[in-house]
Amino acid sequence: MKPETAAIHALNLVKSATGDVTMPISLSTTFLRDENGGYPGGYMYSRMNNPNRAALENVITTLEYGADTCVFSSGNTAGMSIFQALKPGSHIIAPDDMYWGLKKQLLSIFNETLTFDFINLVDIDNLESFIKPNTALIWAETPSNPLLKITDIEGLAKICKVHQLILAVDSTFASPTLQNPITLGADIVMHSTTKYIGGHSDVLGGSLTTATKNEFWERVKNIQQNGGAVPSPFDCFLLLRSIKTLAYRVKGHCDNAMKLALYLENHPKVDTVYYPGLPSHPQHDIAKKQMKDFGGMLSVLVKGDAVTAKKVVNAVKIFAQATSLGGVESLVEHRASVEGPDTKTPQNLIRVSVGLEHIDDLIADFEQALG
Repeated sequence: MKPETAAIHALNLVKSATGDVTMPISLSTTFLRDENGGYPGGYMYSRMNNPNRAALENVITTLEYGADTCVFSSGNTAGMSIFQALKPGSHIIAPDDMYWGLKKQLLSIFNETLTFDFINLVDIDNLESFIKPNTALIWAETPSNPLLKITDIEGLAKICKVHQLILAVDSTFASPTLQNPITLGADIVMHSTTKYIGGHSDVLGGSLTTATKNEFWERVKNIQQNGGAVPSPFDCFLLLRSIKTLAYRVKGHCDNAMKLALYLENHPKVDTVYYPGLPSHPQHDIAKKQMKDFGGMLSVLVKGDAVTAKKVVNAVKIFAQATSLGGVESLVEHRASVEGPDTKTPQNLIRVSVGLEHIDDLIADFEQALG
């Protein structure tokens, strides 16, 4: 099945006793045992597994062309489960502009058990010089947050295979509709399902999908089930509902983002637009090779400083000034303020999550905000 079809019909593999077309919510925390101590329904306790969670994992696995999926209560817990599954003393290579929430985990939670280097993964020619005897994982993020860097997944995968390293890719900005890292050689793909997969700014979640079921994956599953940071049945229900429209929502996000990027690139008060769909983007050719379209996220460097950027985000009327991304509504934020005093993000950068409003209204809003 094509992704648009699979998003709707992969769920149909789960049969309801009452014939529901839309999967009902299974709120039970525990399930009946038979006289032999078995579980005829296939479920024991909802932390370990649940019909709604199993269905969500099945659909994401299908969309990512993987072997199995674990879903979590947030994107951060999904990422953290990878770090927890590594053996103490392991070395990680991660991007220099890694999502700040996961980078903060490494720096403040795993700083005594793991070692790590944050490097420019776009320059893969120099990657091997950072590989150490205890290197276990390369963590990639493409497109990256908030600089929209594009990393060559296939190129990274080849290096990882030579050195027997795990390649995990945070593909949140792309969603399964636009990019499938496993088909490019990655071992694990991560999503903050809060973003495009959820798509309505009303549910937290995260997912990990593996290319193969192996010993490391069993460690991840153990952390999910016994660590207990799992989504509720209602969260899974909401995500399953949203996935059905994912492909068509993302098409709208991509169309609006390209038009807004082209407008902003030619605006006299804008210095730079970071959007992989623009030919001016340094990794535009790599994006064309590994993505089906270029996504709904872009970042803008306005001419000026932090004060100038904050004036713009305070002047918008249709865009909501808020953190997060991937919802139907357009969001804008001064990213450095969110990340705090240790941020490496330029002070004049505005991150934009382009929603599904009419593009003429979005352009007009930026026009008046830029003055």
